[in-house]
Amino acid sequence: MKLRTEIEPLDHKGRINHGTSIFLIGSCFTDTIGVRLQDALFKAHSNPFGTVYNPASISLQLERILSMEEFSDKDLVSNNGMFHSFFAHSFLSSVSRHQTLTSLNNALRDSHLFLKSADVAVITLGSAMVYSRNDSGEIVANCHKFPSGYFRRYILTLDDVRSNLESVRNILKSFNRDILLIFTVSPIRYISDGLHGNQLSKSLLLLGVDDICHSHPDDCLYFPSYEILLDDLRDYRFYDTDMKHPSGIAADYVFDIFSKSFFSNKTIELSGQCTKLTRRLCHRPLTDNSEAFHKFRTDTNELVRQFADKHPEIAETIYKRFQL
Repeated sequence: MKLRTEIEPLDHKGRINHGTSIFLIGSCFTDTIGVRLQDALFKAHSNPFGTVYNPASISLQLERILSMEEFSDKDLVSNNGMFHSFFAHSFLSSVSRHQTLTSLNNALRDSHLFLKSADVAVITLGSAMVYSRNDSGEIVANCHKFPSGYFRRYILTLDDVRSNLESVRNILKSFNRDILLIFTVSPIRYISDGLHGNQLSKSLLLLGVDDICHSHPDDCLYFPSYEILLDDLRDYRFYDTDMKHPSGIAADYVFDIFSKSFFSNKTIELSGQCTKLTRRLCHRPLTDNSEAFHKFRTDTNELVRQFADKHPEIAETIYKRFQL
């Protein structure tokens, strides 16, 4: 009798390698996967406007990236001495109006340029719950701690989820008709509405993703992040101390299945080497004046040069990331 519900990797080995350009957008679980791809020196561009949880906001962000409509003063709001955009996360906010607009427009241009040559898009849905402004009806990506009375909070219908996911696909395909879309539902538990409310929200997302993957089987895939944590690991030991976010061990486990699903064995091996090299490059000594540190830096630079010569597909990525 089988006692485990272990989830096997998907049968898409070789679809992603170090020459693949990967765009990621969605909930904070997107960043969890994105940072592991970046540490393994893949060409990965993750959440340019910060974490975004619902399919409506993801669609709006992609539409803006496609249109290249630059941000202006009308897109900014002010709260507690900071300039924000309801379109983006607060890491793009600033005490300076000019700096906020510069950050937003840089993210816009970089994302548009990246998507022109993107091969894969990973879309992670977190919640079907949305906040819309009472004054304009606009759905926001981030509330920036404005008073709750400023917004109306409601859950999307299944038709809303389906419509927004079709919009996401159409926008991404307009950049590159051959792009592969990998949808996933975040295992992070949003329990402000209670456990039942969280399950209702996740169910809408799962149904919506299932529909689009069945409607477009050639370019839309589902990766079971949600099921891996809830049905495979299924233990609170694999959650962080807040009991909502996956622990580092759980995230590594999910990424391992992702790797085995989409990477060839050769790419998996190279990824491990790249991650070790990244850790070495990120090493910061207590002092940079010692002879030992200068030798370490010289040896590291030579190691990077040899590694880049041997693997030209990652040379540009490694030099750009570490500004070598």
